[in-house]
Amino acid sequence: MLRAAGRKIQKERRAHQTPHGRQSVKKLMAHGAATNSIELTGAPKEFDRVARKWNVDYAFYKTGPDKYLLFFKSGQADAITACFGEYSRRVLNKAKTDRVPIREQLRRAAAEILHNPAHKKERIKEAAHEDR
Repeated sequence: MLRAAGRKIQKERRAHQTPHGRQSVKKLMAHGAATNSIELTGAPKEFDRVARKWNVDYAFYKTGPDKYLLFFKSGQADAITACFGEYSRRVLNKAKTDRVPIREQLRRAAAEILHNPAHKKERIKEAAHEDR
């Protein structure tokens, strides 16, 4: 009986708290604060990693393949600007790296094996020592 009452109190408390971080557009609009939006192309997961550091409330709305609208509170515009700057730096640095994808490495290795077959080892029996 006491546990049920405790769970009910916790449930009501969670209902009255405003969510933070990534959330649905509906929940973000329910905060009652003015919102702004920015168009974002690329991976929202990378933005999530950066946004966690800045403690901002935001939501994504998908407008097309690889195109999103990023909604955020107007009061957090400075934090979002800094967060977006760090996100864009990360994306640009990722594009600069010359990392070859693993599948491409496997294709190259398979092609090289076809062109250069492995050398067969010759097995030669050595003469046994005569003093044994």
